[in-house]
Amino acid sequence: MISEPDPLSADDARILAMESDVLTGHTLKLIIIEPGVPLDLDAMRAAVVARLADQPRARQRVESADGQPRWVLSEGFDIANHVRRRVGAEGATTEGLWRTVGALVSEHLDRAHPLWTLDLIGPLADGREAIAARMHHAMVDGIAGMRFLEAVLLDAVLLEAGGASMHAVGRRESEQPLSCSQEWRRMPAAVLRELGRPGPASPFNRPVTSARELAFVAVQLKELKAIGASRPERATVNDVLLAVVAGGLSEWLGAHAAHSLRAQVPVSLHHRDESATDLGNRDSFLNVDLPLTISDPLRRLDRISAQTRTEKLHDDPALMYDLFHALGRWSWATAAAHRIADSSREFSVAISNVPGPRARVSVAGRQVEDIFTSSEPATGHALRISAISCAGEMGIGFCVDPNVLPRVAALAEATAAAYRGLQAAVRGHAS
Repeated sequence: MISEPDPLSADDARILAMESDVLTGHTLKLIIIEPGVPLDLDAMRAAVVARLADQPRARQRVESADGQPRWVLSEGFDIANHVRRRVGAEGATTEGLWRTVGALVSEHLDRAHPLWTLDLIGPLADGREAIAARMHHAMVDGIAGMRFLEAVLLDAVLLEAGGASMHAVGRRESEQPLSCSQEWRRMPAAVLRELGRPGPASPFNRPVTSARELAFVAVQLKELKAIGASRPERATVNDVLLAVVAGGLSEWLGAHAAHSLRAQVPVSLHHRDESATDLGNRDSFLNVDLPLTISDPLRRLDRISAQTRTEKLHDDPALMYDLFHALGRWSWATAAAHRIADSSREFSVAISNVPGPRARVSVAGRQVEDIFTSSEPATGHALRISAISCAGEMGIGFCVDPNVLPRVAALAEATAAAYRGLQAAVRGHAS
């Protein structure tokens, strides 16, 4: 157990500082559990407490008395503050569950306590139950969040940080490592690719309020892989995901769809051999232009795949990460770089993909049917799209400010239709 104050990293402190009246700063994992005997809340609390010993952040809160945020031990830690039952959601439909989770996403985590909660929801009308897990982004990024849940909640889980996530493409072991000077000579081209191409305006580039509305859809991971493998230049799972989302956005926006839409794709730089206790943030990004006016779903996929292949070949995510950290010695330069990278001129929507359990997992002996993930919109970005894989399925979550972008359920339906359309196009091309 860590007892001495532990300063937040520069990345984690920056994320904490972004929290505001309209931004909560946390990420959500929604775990859907098969029908069965309702989960016992007290037993669930006891089971989670028994697994917290190796998770120091689980018992630490953030203290910022002197303006320098640090992790400190939360005296009088009470598991009842973190594992709760959401009252009023019993007998809810799927749409009712989404409304309940939307209300949770809009609520700030209490900084007087460690920055995570597990809210038990249901039983729902069909007998299933759900657990809405919220963790502050200052504590975990997407992959670290799954590691945390595997450690404290999920059973019979196998996590692999490679999975379906768009990780930075590292050099092969046989390749000679580049020198520092060689890395920096490659930097200008990477900056031009990732930060030097302001994107077109979109309906998403608007201020947000604190309201949140969510919708989810599940697709088959095996199908995404098969679609990618069917192309002359093999496309990754992430390329196929982006093509499916682009098709859904095109249909949803209709006449308001621009020629293209700039998406920022977070890229995890966590190492495969990191410990499950290595939380915090280690993310970079790629900026990808999603073609919305290409009607042929296969052409749309190939266009996206060619772009991401170039960016990953040149190791752009790692170079961007190195650039931002090199600027860290000058706070003004770091702030300016982040303002550029996070601005609505650089991208319109963030689309993330986190690897989840490869095998079936359970909670208290009840099998998990689906896992979905969601991150909140940001200032000037009223839509956020997040995906996570789980035992052969990929759950895609859509989070909006409904005051700016209504009808998020229609976007989920349009994305499901785009997925089916891409499957049909592959079958038609093969016949």
